[in-house]
Amino acid sequence: MKPIDMMVTDYNCEYLGLSRLCLMESAGKSLAEEVGKIAVYTFSKPVKVIIFTGSGGNGGDGFVAARYLLNRGYDVDIYMLKDNIRSKEASINLEILKNMIPRLSRLKIYNLKTLDDINNCEVSKSHDSEYVIVDGLLGTGIKGKLQENIRRAIEVINESKGIKISVDVPSGMDPLTGNVSDLAVIPDYTISFHKIKDGVRNAEEEIVGGLVTADIGIPFEAEYFVNYGDFLRIKNRDSSSHKGNNGRLLIVGGSKDYSGAPAIAGMAAIGAGADLVYVVSPVNAAEAIKSTSPDLIVKSLDGDKLSLGHAQEIIELSQNVDAVLIGPGSGIDEETSKLFNVLVTKIKKPIVLDADSLKQVDSSLIKNREDIILTPHIFEFKSFFNIDDDLKLDIDSYDFKKVDENITGFQKITNQIKGTVVVKGQYDLILSGRNFKINKSGNPGMTVGGTGDALAGIAASLLSQGLSAFDSAALAAFINGLAGDEAYEVKGNGFSATDLVSYIGQVIKNGLC
Repeated sequence: MKPIDMMVTDYNCEYLGLSRLCLMESAGKSLAEEVGKIAVYTFSKPVKVIIFTGSGGNGGDGFVAARYLLNRGYDVDIYMLKDNIRSKEASINLEILKNMIPRLSRLKIYNLKTLDDINNCEVSKSHDSEYVIVDGLLGTGIKGKLQENIRRAIEVINESKGIKISVDVPSGMDPLTGNVSDLAVIPDYTISFHKIKDGVRNAEEEIVGGLVTADIGIPFEAEYFVNYGDFLRIKNRDSSSHKGNNGRLLIVGGSKDYSGAPAIAGMAAIGAGADLVYVVSPVNAAEAIKSTSPDLIVKSLDGDKLSLGHAQEIIELSQNVDAVLIGPGSGIDEETSKLFNVLVTKIKKPIVLDADSLKQVDSSLIKNREDIILTPHIFEFKSFFNIDDDLKLDIDSYDFKKVDENITGFQKITNQIKGTVVVKGQYDLILSGRNFKINKSGNPGMTVGGTGDALAGIAASLLSQGLSAFDSAALAAFINGLAGDEAYEVKGNGFSATDLVSYIGQVIKNGLC
């Protein structure tokens, strides 16, 4: 599991009603249980446990573990290298330990603020081997050179003769890659919660020790439902970035009869954060799109429909963008079909296929592309994959067997391609290989025309900002539904796709707070 996936899952637990404070309590209790097992196995008796903590959540797990270890008869010393605790949950658990006065248990808390403090601590001076060191110094996001005091603490831990146990990931190791840029704790054991981080799993045993996975009560649903935690996947903007650095998108769509769809998709893409949105459309549609919004950069094409003769011009435009959306409002036509099949073959940027493109693109041409998103409703899905049975999306149920069989049925079909498929329904099902997500945001008012175009625009926008196809698709479905829910609050079932689009920026801003 990637660190970002674990962070997303932790936050999404909140929206099932399982607080992060509860998760830290469970993690700390599990940590204490594993430390106890290792201590008894190694020493056959309770020994002193020394817990090194930093400013993050791993230190908070150590604070919780201290309470359980004290109750088991262990002496516990906590060595705090940071007193500016960033994690709210960790601060709460530190406060519990500080409130334990008069002290009736064998607990001591030390603030190691200087190098001298670290050099003079018991671990640094002791030649004893009958104690356990818990490394809760650092968590995720380790890059480059360590702070001097953290580096020295890691040296002290590695030089000690006691049993060394790292929480989740050895401090100093990149949890994504397993690389060590400067220095890392070399533990005898690494205890991971829920799932082992990719870097830890892939690292050599001599630098992570024995691996233990502790269950902390995270339900499967927290991992597979899209929710507010998924906003963590959106990258923070560099304050020095300029126009075009945060996503450039090309939309290919529109026809003499349909100009609204590409306009809605384009405005949705801007609402979702893309810097520049270009729309290429036949001339009649292009003029209507221009009148819709001055924010869209519209390119007119000769004729009243998209045709093969436009291929080279569109391909050249695609070279200057980060992602391409094909299909909204294009209509069905033999010449348009030829164009779309050439585009998916020649364009090497990430692509979203929506609406009429799903009825005209040959699935064999995109089956090996991982950077493609399809956004069909159930009838478009069956048409694209040539399904002629009574398949339907039916996952609104407490019946595990029914839900499992329905999702498995869709997975067997979507496994024909390597891209991501969003099956739109009451609950949206997002599929890519063995991965899937379920989106539950949205409401019945979203049956109004154009909301699917908005979804496609959001997905393409997120693709252009560097998210993966799967993450873009899942988060786009969630954002689209949230914007629809906001529109419903104001206008009931009488809202339009344009109303929905007007709330996209707001729901993303709220999600990022």
